[in-house]
Amino acid sequence: MIITSYFPPEIGAASNRIFHLAEGLQSDYNVTVVTPLPNYPTGKIFDGYKRKFKVKSCEKNINIVRLWLYASKSKNKFVRLFAMLSYSMSLVWFFLWNKIPDKVIVQSPPLLVAFTCMFFLRSKKRKLILNVSDLWPSAGFELGALKQGFSYKLLQKLERFNYKSADLILGQSNEILTHVGKITSKRQLFLYRNYPNIDKQDITETTSNNQALKIVYAGLLGVAQGILKLCEKLDYSSIELHIYGSGAEEKDIKSFIEKHKDLPIYFHGRVDRTELHKELKKYDIVIIPLLNRIYGSVPSKIFEYAKLGLPMLYFGGGEGEDIINEHGLGYVAKSGNYEHLNSTIKSIDKEKLNVDLKQRIQQTAYNNFNFGKQLNLLKNHL
Repeated sequence: MIITSYFPPEIGAASNRIFHLAEGLQSDYNVTVVTPLPNYPTGKIFDGYKRKFKVKSCEKNINIVRLWLYASKSKNKFVRLFAMLSYSMSLVWFFLWNKIPDKVIVQSPPLLVAFTCMFFLRSKKRKLILNVSDLWPSAGFELGALKQGFSYKLLQKLERFNYKSADLILGQSNEILTHVGKITSKRQLFLYRNYPNIDKQDITETTSNNQALKIVYAGLLGVAQGILKLCEKLDYSSIELHIYGSGAEEKDIKSFIEKHKDLPIYFHGRVDRTELHKELKKYDIVIIPLLNRIYGSVPSKIFEYAKLGLPMLYFGGGEGEDIINEHGLGYVAKSGNYEHLNSTIKSIDKEKLNVDLKQRIQQTAYNNFNFGKQLNLLKNHL
């Protein structure tokens, strides 16, 4: 069983990661995914799921159970807390009335949801695997979403409880595993990167009479990504910026574009993943920004874009920066330094972003970011 707060048809790295994990495991296990009614990132229950308490389905041999929650994308911390509590309550109800298998993978964050699972599913006969994709509450503090105080210390206690209750901890970065290792040395740790499971695609040369460097961002438009600030700080003298996605900053980004019609910024909205992969090939380079360097965070876009053969401009620091440099996947600008970002962009020779470079990036990705090999190693630990 995999318990997660995000799953398709929701978009984003978290839902894609869990789907690929479930799909990969179903050849060896009878897999059930327990997840909320789809609502992310809009904060509204998707059409087809409204006014329902539980929805069961089977997709690609994966049993999916979707449970009720109070959906919201409110910035009010009490409303967000109630939303998490509502899903936790639905999980407790589900645990009481359903047989839970002897192997359970729990996604964290959200910390409160993970705590609910670790607390209620503790059993000597059951193996609990905690899949840690971000380090909360420290990541929330670095983003400015949390302040140190009573609530922060409470979240730290939940974090420690979750780590110490797990039999196996999966971390998406070495920084996460290092952090967990400082809290508990008794648990087994496994580096599980967010490698996408996508078919290898042909790469062809794209030609454009436009001399401007066409930069594209695709993904969530949230606080962590800082796309609004990116729009404000870029030097547009020799570039175009194209934006795909949706999220908390979407309205503000649209408003900025409307007020600055002279700037070459183009908002394309949200498209499904298959269509997005086609769209991205139209552009010269993809940008992966983070508003602040977040310890433990490695954007999964790195691995996905590399498998598509897309040169990257990374602007987030940390372990992600190391991966870009180590494998020669593109360019790196100093985290939070927009002056260095603009100078890095000016240094990019558009002619070098050719089919040979893209094919080399793609081959590097398939050699080093192998989903199947990693999954087989994980199966040996389950």
